[in-house]
Amino acid sequence: MPAWKSEYNRDVYGRTLVSLGDENRNIVVLDADLSKSTRTEFFARSHPDRFFNMGISEQDMMGTAAGFAAAGKIPFVSTFAIFASGRAWEQIRNTVCYCNLNVRIVVSHAGLSVGEDGASHQALEDIALMRAIPNLRVIVPADAVETEQVIRYAAATLDGPYYIRLGRSKTPVIFDAGYRFKLGKAPVLREGEDVTLFSTGILLSTALLAADILEKEGISARVVNMSTIKPIDREVIAESAARTRGFVTIEEHSVIGGLGSAVSEVAVTLPACPRMEMAGIQGVFGESGTPDELFKAYKLTPEEIALKAKKVLGGL
Repeated sequence: MPAWKSEYNRDVYGRTLVSLGDENRNIVVLDADLSKSTRTEFFARSHPDRFFNMGISEQDMMGTAAGFAAAGKIPFVSTFAIFASGRAWEQIRNTVCYCNLNVRIVVSHAGLSVGEDGASHQALEDIALMRAIPNLRVIVPADAVETEQVIRYAAATLDGPYYIRLGRSKTPVIFDAGYRFKLGKAPVLREGEDVTLFSTGILLSTALLAADILEKEGISARVVNMSTIKPIDREVIAESAARTRGFVTIEEHSVIGGLGSAVSEVAVTLPACPRMEMAGIQGVFGESGTPDELFKAYKLTPEEIALKAKKVLGGL
């Protein structure tokens, strides 16, 4: 296994907010009584006059953020993914996105890796809910380096609302300090000729390890980091279809409406639609367990990804 260090992406989010707050007094931060967990508490300590704890009132928080944005501020809004995407969906749609306001919704504790908190707190449907809303950009950073890049990009680019999805647990750091995030562009981390592995979020390391397994069996895997779910990189999907014989999508989210759906929506428009397998949550709820236990139970390990790749290629 590569010697990756690990870091909490939400820690990076909190530290980046503090730095951005030092640079720009128009930045304000709102949280729904979860600032210790989302790490917006870092901003609360450094810039208390621009931090607002809205309490357990997610709908009101989104409306207030919309008001700040309409007044020329740059609000960052945080809570757990399940609460932002679920409880406040209507406010995000009708107040934030319909008006195309500069609200940055940055959620933590998304996906299966929430772990022991179980099904009630594991947002496995949030990408589907968010990417269906017009004007809303949906981004799932892979690691700490990309997280900082995404937050800085969102703060500097005042072109409408963003939904940025972070996890709970530590994540392997894949990128180096020279990496630069570009909205709607998916970097290719590894070239291959047989199959393309599309990953989003914290499972990028899983995709790279799966490619190592496949290489030992004589199978060449292309690995693509699809951190921008919307707008999706149609060019890299078409390029991958031309260069490889099939796709595997990898996500800690439902395969219904998530990365797998987004990639397939592009793939079916291509002259030759590639064969596909989707690694993700297969239309069921999560359960309680450690992240590693859950990834094994829901077949999101490097070994299972390699099996799906071989299935795409006709080996199983």
